[in-house]
Order: sequence, then structure tokens, then C-alpha cells
Amino acid sequence: MAVDWCFDWLAFVLSQWSFLEVLQYLGSFSILVAVIFYFSESGDRLKQKHYQAWQVINTAQGKGGSGGRIEALQELNMDGVPLVGVDVSGAFLQGVHLPRAKMVRSNLNAVDARNSNFAGTDFTFADLRSGNFRESNMSGVKFAGTDLNNADLCAANLSGAVLNGATLDAADLGKADLRNIQWQNIKSLQGTNLWQVRNAPPGFLQWAMQHGANASQAQSDCP
Repeated sequence: MAVDWCFDWLAFVLSQWSFLEVLQYLGSFSILVAVIFYFSESGDRLKQKHYQAWQVINTAQGKGGSGGRIEALQELNMDGVPLVGVDVSGAFLQGVHLPRAKMVRSNLNAVDARNSNFAGTDFTFADLRSGNFRESNMSGVKFAGTDLNNADLCAANLSGAVLNGATLDAADLGKADLRNIQWQNIKSLQGTNLWQVRNAPPGFLQWAMQHGANASQAQSDCP
């Protein structure tokens, strides 16, 4: 009982000490200041993150493998950073998710991007030659003026794709979904394989065959 009385007395004395109340207010104020500084520096942290992502992409340029480029590209795209002119030629980007990316004049020559998501991406005047986009989601993609020669688009979803001015010579579109594609102004499709394409727009197949395309299973790698 004596010990309890001593602690009760001590608590009462400390509760009357204004200095402790000042310390409590200062602690709360320091937290507020830290929060303010955290948000005020958020822009610098974002710039640093973007700089590091670009450094990963540029350092691995011209090399095979991923080299961290999948994560770097996805981070930049999620933050709304344009990927205009990015060079990932020859990279392994299988399963990359870059929906609605701005990849105008980008270089994806010989890239391996199977099973990826490029829905709504802008590939205007991009280089996609010999790229592997098998079974990828490329719905609504802008291929205006894009070089798709020798590209593997087997079983890809190309519904709503814009192909005005695109070249598709020797590309493999076997089993691809061509629903509502804009095809009337395709520049060239000499040797393009259209074996078992799905949902082809009216008149497209006949026009394509007249302009050098074929529908040969023997020339398609699609299973």
C-alpha cells in the first residue's frame, strides 16, 4: 500500500508539471513536421525511381535476357511515363504488362514478349520485326506505320487493332483474333500467314490473298 501511495503521489506531481505537457506537444509537432517533409519530397523520390528504371533499361540495351527491364518498364508505364523511342531489341520480356503504353517509334526488334499484355498500346512507327508476341493481348493497339515483318502473332488477340500503313510481310497471324481490325490501308502483307484466323472482317481474307498473303498450315508455327 505504501508503494502504491508513492506511485500515486508521483503520478499526481508529474501531471501538474507543465514541462511534460510541453514535451508531449513537441512530440506531436515533430511527427507533423516529419509527415510534411515526407510529402514535400515525394516528387524527388518519384524522379529518383524513374531515373533508376531508365538506367536499368539503358544499361541492358542490346543484351539478351530480362536484366530487370520487365519491372522497370512496368513501373514507368504505371506512373504514366511515356516509353517513346525505348530500345529493348532482343530482350526477354515474356509476360510483360504494358497496357495503354506510349511506345511510339520504340524498338522491339527480335524481342520475346509472348503471353504479354499490350492492350491499347501505341506502337505507331515502331520496329517490331521478328518479335515474338504469340498469345499476347494486343487488342486496340495502334500499329500505324509499324514494321511487323516476320513477327510471330500466333493466337494473339488483335481485335480492334489499327493497321493503317503497317507492313506484315512474312508475319505469322495463325489463329489470331482479327475482330474489328482496321485493315483497309495495310501497306504490305506479302507472305503473311493467315491460317485459321478468327473473326476476320468481311472482305479481308479475299483482299489479303490478292495481295500476297496465304493460309498455309505448313508455314505456320501455331499448334
